[in-house]
Amino acid sequence: MPAKNRILVTGGAGFIGSNLVDRLLEKGNRVLVFDNLSSGKMEFIERHLKNPDFFLVKGDLLDPEAIESVCKDVDMVYHVAANPDVKLGASDTRVHFDQNILATYTLLEAMRKGSAKRIAFTSTSTVYGEASVMPTPEGYGPLIPISLYGASKLACEALITSYSHTFDMQAWIFRFANIVGPRSTHGITVDFIKKLKEDPCKLEILGDGKQEKSYLHVSECVDAITFAIEESKEEVNIFNIGSEDTISATGIGKIVTEEMGLSEVEFAYTGGSRGWKGDVPRMRLDIEKLKAIGWRAVYTSEKSIRDTARVLIAGK
Repeated sequence: MPAKNRILVTGGAGFIGSNLVDRLLEKGNRVLVFDNLSSGKMEFIERHLKNPDFFLVKGDLLDPEAIESVCKDVDMVYHVAANPDVKLGASDTRVHFDQNILATYTLLEAMRKGSAKRIAFTSTSTVYGEASVMPTPEGYGPLIPISLYGASKLACEALITSYSHTFDMQAWIFRFANIVGPRSTHGITVDFIKKLKEDPCKLEILGDGKQEKSYLHVSECVDAITFAIEESKEEVNIFNIGSEDTISATGIGKIVTEEMGLSEVEFAYTGGSRGWKGDVPRMRLDIEKLKAIGWRAVYTSEKSIRDTARVLIAGK
């Protein structure tokens, strides 16, 4: 029997990370989760605690010794840990530098000193900024992010590609659309459900509600990640991951109200073309590169949102 792959997942107790951990264990890997549980939740991974192929280390990526200790004996790293709150950068200019850029540097240094030479990184569509080409392909440029979050992810990409070239590593960089699904802890669907539970007669929608973006179910996101790693073997592999359509903020509001069984809800808009400073009003990614190697999205944005709303409303 061949030896099992030894995989480290940073942020493995979070929304996307825990769904990825589920899949990696299903595929017969040994998985070590490194998470400080600042936003991750034990309930997302506790079912694996008795699995002999699952290990949990509670640690912080800003602690070099802690991350170096777990990088000594792993084959590959899935770097999912980050502060994902795009809006937060407008009020806290340090958070994305520390938790995204500095954390990624610390991890790459640990990998350089240890055994892991392969890294998969969860990046974001916000690295493109307000793209003039839509759907936006991986080769679009120049990349001009308009949020500190997007800037931090672009900086992480640059660190990863340069470490790959300088220290003979291999990298997969995934630029996500908006990922939704079970265990979502933030984002527009979560926000709308919370607001409607507090006031079932009125829903505040940031901006003018016409923002059009792509949404993809987390199960398909994980499918795309694992598929691309198996099929694409360049030194640096960059892929967009998203659906092939979009849905508006108002459209999401309608789906959430329907799933909550609310028929007479007033939509109140804060105004303006964007929801907050750094918000990109229109986003749709070109996924032809993924399709060219054989991957297809099944869920539409609407189905992804509806299934997510249904699960979250049920408290799952």
